[in-house]
Amino acid sequence: MTENIESFRISIPDSAITDLQQRLAMARWPDAATVDDWSQGVPLKRLQSLCEYWQHQYDWRLCEDKVNRYPQFITTIDGLDIHFLHIRSRHANARPMVMTHGWPGSILEFMEVIEPLTDPTQYGGDEQDAFHLVLPSLPGYGFSGKPSSKGWGVERVASAWDTLMQRLGYSSYIAQGGDWGSAVTNAIGGLQSSGCQAIHINMAIAAPTEEDLANLGPRETSALEGFQFYKEWDSGYSKQQSTRPQTLGYALADSPVGQAAWIYEKLYFWTDNTGTPEDALGINKVLDEISWYWLTNTAASSARLYWESFNSAFQAQFNSDTPVGVSIFPKEIFRPTEAWVRRKYRNLIYWNETEKGGHFAAFEQPSIFVDELRKFARTLA
Repeated sequence: MTENIESFRISIPDSAITDLQQRLAMARWPDAATVDDWSQGVPLKRLQSLCEYWQHQYDWRLCEDKVNRYPQFITTIDGLDIHFLHIRSRHANARPMVMTHGWPGSILEFMEVIEPLTDPTQYGGDEQDAFHLVLPSLPGYGFSGKPSSKGWGVERVASAWDTLMQRLGYSSYIAQGGDWGSAVTNAIGGLQSSGCQAIHINMAIAAPTEEDLANLGPRETSALEGFQFYKEWDSGYSKQQSTRPQTLGYALADSPVGQAAWIYEKLYFWTDNTGTPEDALGINKVLDEISWYWLTNTAASSARLYWESFNSAFQAQFNSDTPVGVSIFPKEIFRPTEAWVRRKYRNLIYWNETEKGGHFAAFEQPSIFVDELRKFARTLA
């Protein structure tokens, strides 16, 4: 296995952009839903409007340039190419931190927190708040390699990330993540040989006990209602991706409209918005994320992580004394209480529930997200 680290820049061919626009122009649309809301999925007019903008006004090159501002690399770990950003702080005592995205996310979620985290004195912080950042793309996501054989589950990703941090010269580091990044970060924190000193997650999953269920207050009831809604009305995507990702992949790889709808729906339900995903993110950031999946043709390869790990990763115990920080955003999919979370993480050193934000915390509320990480890091010795 090579340990070479090679520089990388994103450069999607013009032909791929032209192909996208042609496919959008030739889209065949279904009939409208029989309801006026999102309960059957993305409303027809909403998606048509989004795709019209995607075809005629959206500029992928702006997204490409935004990412290419930062140092990017490819290195091979365990036989697979891993794409990552590596941004070193100018502050000598900065803490190394690896941050992991989820689905349907990407490293794009972190673009607006990179500079405040690496150069805090320019963004209302102190030198002690500085981080060296490593932002890898999950296997099968973005510009990382696509596994050609099974076995790339959460534990293997966690081991690869630890290898990556060691390869970059970081024998001691913090790990952070949400969604699948939360599961990967949990697994990193549980590695016996890891250099991970602490973890922070912005999606925690912890279950109530029978005693909890017998003594429900408003906060506990709200948490259970959120989980019940997810189970009954919001989890169809996960059942499909965890059981038949390949079948789904044929449709999403062939239709940009299908790919857009598949992601746009989750951006609606999982962001802290007032009616549309654009309220929380803006239309260009919405399409940056959708384009990231379309232009890398990663609908199937990203979904396979569900097939590998969905039935085990989020139910795993955390048998480690690694210090843990948890930030809960109000529109997160799962919002367990502090008491439930403390039973899972025996060394929970930081807990906070924020006033704004959803599942894509750094993407939606970068300032709040940065503040949460600073507060967490300050609790570490």
